[in-house]
Amino acid sequence: MILPIILYGNPILRKKCLNIDFISSRKVTDKLIKDMYETVHKVNGIGLAAPQIGKNISLFIINIPFFNGKKIIYFQEVFINAFILKIYGKEYKFNEGCLSIPGIMSYIKRKSNVLIEYYDKNYNKQKKKLSGMCARIILHEYDHLNGKLFIDYLSYKKRKLIEKKLIFIQKNHIKT
Repeated sequence: MILPIILYGNPILRKKCLNIDFISSRKVTDKLIKDMYETVHKVNGIGLAAPQIGKNISLFIINIPFFNGKKIIYFQEVFINAFILKIYGKEYKFNEGCLSIPGIMSYIKRKSNVLIEYYDKNYNKQKKKLSGMCARIILHEYDHLNGKLFIDYLSYKKRKLIEKKLIFIQKNHIKT
């Protein structure tokens, strides 16, 4: 089932998420993950965090397309109760956007590597080092679990430039 995306201005996007007790809620969590992938495919997204669909739980997915020379394949991963152990490497800028803040993009500086601990879609504990675009997307989605949005990294001047667009989104003048 395709889920509605929560837009900028909704207070859930600013809350710190709670860990999932997936032992007692496996069926519900499995269904939610399936629905999140359907949703992210429908909107051509590369990541989606639970707060973006109105759930205050520590869950996000990534869905990164790669061209393998013949066709597009996806690197997909589920992150349940994720915890970043280390952010390191060279800092670089990349143009980021967010499904909850449609129509706004900006260059954001982030480090190139992340060491993260989490439970995967099979509820197995994982610890991985990821770099490049994967690390960036993980950092972006992880921020959602802590009530942080990519626009929080903007300077005051850049934030003022997009203020009218943010107010427009906040007043729900955009269809999701």
